[in-house]
Amino acid sequence: MTSNTRAIWNGAISFGLVNIPVALHTATRDSGIDFEWLDKRTMDLVGYKKINKKTGQEVEKEDIVKGISYDNGRYVVISDDEIQNALAESTQIIEIESFVFAAEIPLIYFEHPYYLAPIGKADKAYTLLRETLLKMKRVGIARVVLRTKQHFAAIVPTESALVLILLRWANQIHSWKEINLPPKGGVGLTEREFAMAEQLVEAMSEPWEPEKYQDSFRAKVMALVEEKARTGHIETILRPEVEPEHGALAEVIDFTELLRRSLHTKIANRSEKPKTKTKSAFKSPAAEKN
Repeated sequence: MTSNTRAIWNGAISFGLVNIPVALHTATRDSGIDFEWLDKRTMDLVGYKKINKKTGQEVEKEDIVKGISYDNGRYVVISDDEIQNALAESTQIIEIESFVFAAEIPLIYFEHPYYLAPIGKADKAYTLLRETLLKMKRVGIARVVLRTKQHFAAIVPTESALVLILLRWANQIHSWKEINLPPKGGVGLTEREFAMAEQLVEAMSEPWEPEKYQDSFRAKVMALVEEKARTGHIETILRPEVEPEHGALAEVIDFTELLRRSLHTKIANRSEKPKTKTKSAFKSPAAEKN
């Protein structure tokens, strides 16, 4: 599998004893309107200044460090290098910890998608994982470190690609109990009202074709931009260029024997553990008892 987009991260998917070298590619693009801040007097670009809250003076990028509040008014300063060293083993690995049914994860957890593409000689292992997950209707639940931050993630199979979707952590999800909602079953709804609603939904149902839906607001604003440019209302500014970051390349590892050994180890571990009931980590807030 090849890509016309530049990889933003290289590493490997890991499950059991198997490593699949992959490259991470952006799966979405921003189609909104990118307004720039300009000085109306000179038409110069206006940047986002970093200001010292005590002195009011601008702070240069090289003078800014990361601090974590430890006590009232006291901070511990941690550098990016210290974070990288602490997480060295996980910074280039998408570590699958379990597999779950895709339908078990509420949509509210899903945050941002990326494409995963095989690199090196990983096509066979990549295809095996993708086709197995598709057949079993499962997704891989994993952790991944991107830009010195650990993310909760799901590896979701599609017809052609494995997609890494960053997930929100459970403590980031507000319970539906915090807002005022009508009770299950509705408030005095009749069978006739339900029947009519079902008929309307059925009449409006059609195959999923996302290309049919366009950003009409953006189209109208861009039409206004074209009109103003045509009539001479246009300014020239200089725009700096920023190069994306790259990660290190992971090595290709043979996986056939590792699959067998991983399965044997997992079965052995399960037989040694006492049988206890555990709650699903992916229970929807909407599924909580009243």
